[in-house]
Formats: sequence, C-alpha cells, structure tokens
Amino acid sequence: MNRISLLPVVKHKGRHENGLRNTLLVGGSGTAKTSVCIMYANKFDSNEMLFKRINFSSATEPRNFQDSIESEIERKQARIYVPPNNKQMTVFLDDLSMPFVNAWGDQITLEITRQLIDHKGFYFLDKDSRGIFKQIDNLQFLGAMNHPGGGRNDIPNRLKRQFFSINMTPPSNKSVGDIYGSVLGALFTPKRYTQDVVNMKTLLIDATIAVWETVGKKLLPTPAKFHYLFNIRELSRVFAGICKVAQQHEHKVIQNVSALKEKISPQLFLIGLWRHECDRTFMDKLTNNADKKVYTEILNRTTKEKFRESLGFDDDQLMTNMLFADF
Repeated sequence: MNRISLLPVVKHKGRHENGLRNTLLVGGSGTAKTSVCIMYANKFDSNEMLFKRINFSSATEPRNFQDSIESEIERKQARIYVPPNNKQMTVFLDDLSMPFVNAWGDQITLEITRQLIDHKGFYFLDKDSRGIFKQIDNLQFLGAMNHPGGGRNDIPNRLKRQFFSINMTPPSNKSVGDIYGSVLGALFTPKRYTQDVVNMKTLLIDATIAVWETVGKKLLPTPAKFHYLFNIRELSRVFAGICKVAQQHEHKVIQNVSALKEKISPQLFLIGLWRHECDRTFMDKLTNNADKKVYTEILNRTTKEKFRESLGFDDDQLMTNMLFADF
C-alpha cells in the first residue's frame, strides 16, 4: 500500500467532525517522513485545504508555536478563529520530539501543542484579553519524529494519544539497489561509455551498501559520538559524488582517464572515485584515529571482496588513494 495514502485519512469516529484522525510518522533519519508528508500535502486542493509546516527544535518556545498558529488564522466570531476563508488546514509538526526537556522532565512547548489539539485552542496573550480561551477550528495535524532513545527525546503520552502512529521503516537492500541502480543506469549508458564501465554499476551499488551496513554496525552512536548515524542519506551522498564527477565536461572525465600521464583504466578510476566518496561521507564523521582505522579496514576489505574476483585486479591496484577536487 502507498504510505502516502495512510496519512490523516485514517478513519477514527469521534476524533474530528470529518472522521479524520491526526497522524504521527515515527522513524529513523532518512526514512522519508518529511518527504512523505510534503508529497501528501502537494495533493491538496488549495481551494479547500491549506497547509502549514512548523519545524520544532530544542529552542522552540511555547510562544513561538502559538505565534506560528495565530499568524495563519482569522476571526470568525468573537472568540472563535479559523484559517483564512473558513478553509480546513493541515498543520505539519516536523521533528515533534525536539523541544527541550526541562529539569522537571516537561516539554512545555509540547504541552501547548497538546492543548491546541485536545481542546481546540489556547489562551489569549494580549494584555486586555489575557486568560480568555481562544477557540480555533478547522485544524488537523500531521507529525514526524525520530524513534526515541540514543539521546533523542520521546513525547509525552498525553500528546502521543492524540495521534495515530505509523512506523516508517527504512527500505530493504533490494529497494535501495533498485533506486540507485536506476540513477547509475541513467548515467552509465552504452551510448556514453564502454561496456566495462557500464558493468561497474552493479559492483558499485553492492560495495556501497556493504560498507554502509558494516559501518553502521561497527561504529555505533554513543553520548560522546551522538552523530554516528549512518542512514540512507549517506548512500545518496556517495552516489551524488560519483554522479557529479561522471557528469563533468559532457561525461568525458571517465572516458579520458586512459590519456592521463599516469595510465589507469576507467574501472580503477571509478574504484578510486568510489573510495574517495566513501571517505568523504563516512570517515569525515569520525572523531578519532581508532574509529578511522576500523573504517579503513572495512573499506579495504569490501574493496577486495567486491572488485577483485569480478575485475581481476590485484590488491595493490585496488587500494587506490585518489583525491578529487573542483578548482
């Protein structure tokens, strides 16, 4: 089933007048939570449904949230407010779990968020009307957050119960291979490259996935290394770097490597490019030499396993050490 079709159209009687229930997407980084919500919102008829995106961070205060909502509504009656022209509005709360947790374990920004969803409004802050409840109608909510744990916050149960939660799982290796196989397939075509270069497509994909998976298992995040998160975005960075070089000068960079002063085959050039992009993506995140040594061993072992038998190069040839820069 298309995940986009699961968003606030989840039926739940009594939650909204239109039978819809707020939806929360929960998943790791790179599982396309935000993309799915934006793609869903792009299907809205602007004559009927408006869309408001609010990005939470650790610095988001209750007043920031209230101001963001109030900037999108207008008075309908004395103390009743609605989106412009009495339309419906979907409010997308991105990174919902990010607000700061205070010394008492509270996320005060999420309390006013829960109040708006649960009671359909909050209180006037103007001096003359302070303490009077402001009702806000015609809102429904989408949320997205990372899985709690590993230094990431959870959200209060009183807010969590306002949503129908959907777990966003990362794509399988086959899906990843299909995605980037299509990308490289469009780049490495027989019209532009010889067959030995075209055949590198599958080897590069398999090798990148192998490095990505192994690094993610061996170099785990800790409180001191909380940024050791290797998700599908790392894959896209590796392939984006390869594509950027391959597309330079009308796709002639790889074709012309045999004319360089240091003779090298296009296949070894691609392996060198791939190793450089892996270093740029994975090793640049690492904070000490011990972790870099672990990564280098993973990269070298994967290079030998994925390319040696298929291409017939010896280990010394495969251990390329090329640097790429755009001057």
